[in-house]
Amino acid sequence: MRLKTCAFLGLLFVTVLDLSDCLQTTVRPDEGSTVTVSTELPLDQCAVCTVSGDNDAQTSCKPSLSLVPEVEVKLLFNCSEPIELAYTVTITRTIECTKDSCSPTTVRTQPDILSEFTRTFTWELKAPEKISVGLDILGDGLKETSEPCPDGFQYSVATSKTNSKTQYCRGGSETHLDLPNQAEVSLQVKPNTQANVLFQTSAGPLKGRTMVINVDSSTTVVISRNPEELECDVCSVGGSTPDCSPTEKTLTNVENLSLEFSCPKPQDVYSMKMKKTIECTESSCTPATGEIDPDLFKDFKRSLTWEISVPERTILTLDITGDGLKEMSAPDQCQDGYQYSVSTTKSDGTVKTDIYCRGGRMMLVTPDPDTIIIIRSVTSDPECSVCENKTPKQKCYSDSLTLRGHRNISVDFTCPRPQDVFNVEINREIDFNRTFTWDLKVISTRVFQLDFPEAGMRQIPNQETCPDEHTYTLVTYLRTGLTTIGTFCSGGTVTTIQVRYKGRMSLQVPGDKTLDPVDFKLSVGPVTSMVAIVKVNLPRGVSETDFITPNYPSDFPDQQQMQWNFIVPGMHNYTMHFLDHTAPECLNNEVVVEYQKEDKKVTKVSLIDPQPADQQGNFNMVLKNCETNRTLQGLALKHRVSVKRSGHPVLCAVDLTKYQGVSLQLETVGSDPYCEISIDSKVEKKINVAAGTKARLSFLDCPNEDVRLTASEVIGCQNVASCSSTLLNVPKLDSCLPMPLRSFTWHINIPVDSTIDLTSPTGSLRQSVPGQECNSSVMLHVTESDGFSVGDFCSKGTIQKVQVHANISITSTAWDFRKTKGPFLNVSFSKEIPETIIYSVTPAMSSPTLLVTPNWPQGMRPFSTISWIVTLPSQYQALLQFINVSQPKCSDRHTSIKVKMLGYEEEIMSRREDEKAEELLVQESFYLNMSNCIPEVGQFGAVTKIVLQKKTSKKALFQASHVHRKNHYQKVTQASLLFASTDLLAILLGLAGALLLLLIVLAVVCIITKKKKNKENKESSIYIGKGNIFRPGDRHFTKTRSENESHVYASIDESMVYGHLLGESTYGDSLQDGFKGMQVDSYQTFTGPTDADLPIIKEPDPEPERDQYRTFLDPSETFIPSRPRTPIDRQDSLGFQDRRMVDNELYTFKNTGDINTIRLSGVDMEPKPPVDILEDSL
Repeated sequence: MRLKTCAFLGLLFVTVLDLSDCLQTTVRPDEGSTVTVSTELPLDQCAVCTVSGDNDAQTSCKPSLSLVPEVEVKLLFNCSEPIELAYTVTITRTIECTKDSCSPTTVRTQPDILSEFTRTFTWELKAPEKISVGLDILGDGLKETSEPCPDGFQYSVATSKTNSKTQYCRGGSETHLDLPNQAEVSLQVKPNTQANVLFQTSAGPLKGRTMVINVDSSTTVVISRNPEELECDVCSVGGSTPDCSPTEKTLTNVENLSLEFSCPKPQDVYSMKMKKTIECTESSCTPATGEIDPDLFKDFKRSLTWEISVPERTILTLDITGDGLKEMSAPDQCQDGYQYSVSTTKSDGTVKTDIYCRGGRMMLVTPDPDTIIIIRSVTSDPECSVCENKTPKQKCYSDSLTLRGHRNISVDFTCPRPQDVFNVEINREIDFNRTFTWDLKVISTRVFQLDFPEAGMRQIPNQETCPDEHTYTLVTYLRTGLTTIGTFCSGGTVTTIQVRYKGRMSLQVPGDKTLDPVDFKLSVGPVTSMVAIVKVNLPRGVSETDFITPNYPSDFPDQQQMQWNFIVPGMHNYTMHFLDHTAPECLNNEVVVEYQKEDKKVTKVSLIDPQPADQQGNFNMVLKNCETNRTLQGLALKHRVSVKRSGHPVLCAVDLTKYQGVSLQLETVGSDPYCEISIDSKVEKKINVAAGTKARLSFLDCPNEDVRLTASEVIGCQNVASCSSTLLNVPKLDSCLPMPLRSFTWHINIPVDSTIDLTSPTGSLRQSVPGQECNSSVMLHVTESDGFSVGDFCSKGTIQKVQVHANISITSTAWDFRKTKGPFLNVSFSKEIPETIIYSVTPAMSSPTLLVTPNWPQGMRPFSTISWIVTLPSQYQALLQFINVSQPKCSDRHTSIKVKMLGYEEEIMSRREDEKAEELLVQESFYLNMSNCIPEVGQFGAVTKIVLQKKTSKKALFQASHVHRKNHYQKVTQASLLFASTDLLAILLGLAGALLLLLIVLAVVCIITKKKKNKENKESSIYIGKGNIFRPGDRHFTKTRSENESHVYASIDESMVYGHLLGESTYGDSLQDGFKGMQVDSYQTFTGPTDADLPIIKEPDPEPERDQYRTFLDPSETFIPSRPRTPIDRQDSLGFQDRRMVDNELYTFKNTGDINTIRLSGVDMEPKPPVDILEDSL
């Protein structure tokens, strides 16, 4: 988006940029994409900046910027030129192929990334040898062309990085391309154009090219392969078995010979040389014309030779048809690609060769710098014009043409004698050189010190000029005269120079050059007896750096000393070489070279002694001159310091033939630029060891953390019926690999009518979601083949199965795979599902369960459908809360959120994007479905929370509240009924009067029965949770239940009888306000402590359920009760039941506030059907 407040942001860069155009946008490159934004304009005119910090206050500007995949960054473009023309964007991705498949299988562009600029999308193809990569163009086909594409979509294809590119435009019939390894496909898109481009990739054996050849007996054709190109066999098919050669084949006197190549484009690999023979007499030649078949190997690079034999003392005349030839001074200068050479062998054996090009009127013109060439007509001739460049960019002028700039320009004339029409004027601009001088002086015993910036300086021979034409010269004034310390250029190893007493620093710049000086720092240094001290910071890696003595090649001053301080990088060896020296005749003392290392003695050698070699550590070198005979040549020395690494490479031979479908990827990721990784002796930044191959790897000066090692495996299923389930294990790689495995990726491919089922070998999966992240040692990242995220998973969670109707990639990451045992996932295959993804979930009772849509917090894929099959535990219901829902503005169809219980067709909730999803209480296992539309603005995604709650009974619930006052109990009974339907109310009220008397009798009988039961069974066992079981007769309770009569109901509300038949409304909604929530000061039945494990007491099997429901208790069980059975299970557990209350509609509460209903049927305790059965019913 363009900024309306661009002027405000421009204030941050007002000292650097003169803004005329600006753009701020947020970019997030796709996974696997390398995005580079750059401009060729200087930084003071154009820059691309990253914006960060509070209120976007922090910026970092560069002329070129590479973006990190899957990392969102805010960019600011500032330029004095229109930004659409000032910046270029390149997006590069790699297509990795095995022998039979490629990843990704579908190639897409990121259509909206930086669409304001010209973008170039590039796909680099990597495949094993003799494997062809197929690209199916989805949509409009392509057509080959050399013209610009009118719609702004310019395709280009190169079979290798060294070959020329073939250009295509859309709207043709070419829908399939077969390309070899290292081929490159690119697409250039004009600004403000949506680039929706799709390719379908495949891999298979190379498909060759076949042609039919005719060669006469006077012609010899040799086709040979360039050894630097890919392997390609050529076979002649003329007999029972083909005659094949990988490098060269010679043909002569053949007719209709079938020639087969094993590569699709042999013209990029092979070249053709043809030799024809012409025999001449003194009067004629046979054949009389040098003709060739123009279609013979016309796509190949061809070299045609005519060997013409002529008798002695005979003149040979060659008539050239067409525009004729023009003689050239050097080869490879013919613009149209047709170069002629004529070689003549004289009688003495000498050979003279002349080179010609076609078209006698065209010439190349290269103006010198600061030179203007004007070609101006002097006569009026409408048939004669002067033209520059070649077609299709050729422009012609009838009056004049002006050439400027130091570049080659093709000039052509449209008439046979242009010298009669035009003349040439040459003008040259002259600029004067500039010299900047700094005179420096300190006290005679001290030095002035020049500190250069980090790039340093480089010493060059005196009187030479630097490449950037900024040449620095440093001199000092000694008693013997002016001495040149050295001539220097910017960019080198010299960081500091100290010069004694007095000197001068000068900078020479040509008049036509823009001044760009080095900013050096000046300070006063220590006391020294040296003429100068040069401090050198030698670079890492292999290098050679040359130095010379002052005044070189002239004499070094008598009785003076010069010092060089060398800093050598660690793990490097240095060697000193004296390249050139002259030794003076000493009248007093000797010429000595001293070497000194830290804390070591000085080593003295002469100019002819062996110098230090293959040593490590920093060192100083001092050159001391003697008193010389000045009538002879004095001391001069040119020396070189060479540096190389002292480390030894770590070698590893990798054999992937024993792992089916497994490939390795290695990449340097550290900051050390001298870490080198190589495969088969070839240094690379990224290495891919293809599946089923062997490779020799080498690691030099690479810490383990600086090399990322990943591996991948391709698992394919062509037919679901024949594919068995697979356990995903990480294979044990070769132990010689020094670095740990960072990740392992399984690429799983299936037919379009199939589904991938993922389950955990340990029981269940856990999805890492916001607020409930995985902290496991192993993480599984599941994506579809195009990188769309299905989710991040670990073990031991609530997900029983994940089903995906697409090809997927599973990436496993671990702290250390050597200490982590698999298998990590079980992969099986099943029939097609209508949804894109199905998650089968069993919520946890201990904590809420979160469900998130795929690719969260980004949105779901357009037109995709996601489902969750949620299985609830017995006696539990689910509270469904939609805690975070983002809805888009739809351009086609609607989003939907639907909930329905398993086994039922009707939906209990359905919401669109314009409707709010409220909380929902679901009684049974259910099905949650979310579908996306085609969004116009925004994205569709959701986070859903499931909280399990204990079910309340669907029958009438009675709550007894026992209130204690002073020394007696007053029984107060509140009866509440839940009604779900008002239609039956009138009928039940009519029945209430008729049944009133019967219920009163029933209540009296129950009270009398319970009193007798308590008296007869006072000594029944009672469970205490600490593990102590009370024996009958222990008398721990001073007052029994039968004595205090706490269980006797004073009254029963007659109007509430049979209320359980009226519906399923929540019990709490029907209570009076005074009895909702916790019952204060009420009696609670003792359930025992809960901090110890419960004892297991085996009881007889429960009695079978009755054939039909009975409202009243069987007199045989109620009025003549047997010894009551005391419940052993915890009373608040899901399996608790009191056999005395099986058919009774009265419920006793075991604690205050929570109603513990008694299971009325054994059906609830039956196991839930498995997930697969639920899916089928769904």
